[in-house]
Amino acid sequence: MTDTAAGSEAGGAAAEDARGRVLHATGADGAATAAPVIRTRDLTKRYRGGQLAVDGLDLTVPTGSVFGFLGPNGSGKTTTIRMLMGLIDPTSGTAEVLGRPMPEATRTVLPEVGALIEGPALYGFLNGRDNLLRYDRADPTADPSTRRARVGTALERVGLAAASGKKAKAYSLGMKQRLGLAAALLRPRRLLVLDEPTNGLDPQGMREIRLLVRELAAEGTTVFLSSHLLDEIEQVCTHAAVMARGRLIVQGPVADLAARARGRLAVTTPDPGDAARILEEHGITGLSTDGDRLTADAPPAAVDLADLNAALVGGGVRVRFFGVERGSLEEAFVALTGEGFDVAG
Repeated sequence: MTDTAAGSEAGGAAAEDARGRVLHATGADGAATAAPVIRTRDLTKRYRGGQLAVDGLDLTVPTGSVFGFLGPNGSGKTTTIRMLMGLIDPTSGTAEVLGRPMPEATRTVLPEVGALIEGPALYGFLNGRDNLLRYDRADPTADPSTRRARVGTALERVGLAAASGKKAKAYSLGMKQRLGLAAALLRPRRLLVLDEPTNGLDPQGMREIRLLVRELAAEGTTVFLSSHLLDEIEQVCTHAAVMARGRLIVQGPVADLAARARGRLAVTTPDPGDAARILEEHGITGLSTDGDRLTADAPPAAVDLADLNAALVGGGVRVRFFGVERGSLEEAFVALTGEGFDVAG
């Protein structure tokens, strides 16, 4: 298991502001490092009846990252998010958000966190703008003098300005999701927690949300993103963690996780039969063909790809493409968990 952000190590120290928030930590060598935005240690949740939903979770979310939280159905993702937000108490273990213990510091931490968890709860009889105004009024730390301007900006950012006068009960699922995201963006946040933020959105809407997440990260907001769209995680996230059966399987930079999946040898040729025969003669396994495209297990390190390509050409195979394609995050996920992904979220 790989932690990807350094916190206070043995022999180090932590600096706090006047409110007790950890601003940075110093390692044993005295060098300053950004404190993790989220850190859990042995975090466990057992429900009545003995169901173990989260089992000894050690999670570290680096400051400034876009962190993808992945796992199949029932893996404990949503339970973890609820504990991080102080919605439910852990059975044991600890959780820190923005350097403060949760749920004890809920009143201090949550004003600095924007969250969209399990879909937005909206007032259907109110229009989109009035929903946001009501949300903002419920925040005792929000400035009333800037309320309408901030609501207008949030609606613009999620593409709902033109539909802000429409009642929420008439919104599509994607529009409701956008409005929930707008509520999370009413104020600048140090941390944004999003549970399936592109649920119900069309491809253009998904692209817009990805761009928005990148903008927020560039502005200094750490984004914690739960999603079942693995290709989306690869496109937008810098780091990720994989959960399965309540336990953390792995965490780290997305590129490192994808690299755990072995790449596939790919050959495009009008002669797939001859290509397959020659590759088998050279010990290549896992062959499959789809039209003029042939894929196989990546050759072992001892096999020179140039020699393999030369063998194909020397055998009369017309090679249009030859190479080893990088493993995807989806392939890494299946390899790590041994199961398919949670298409229901």
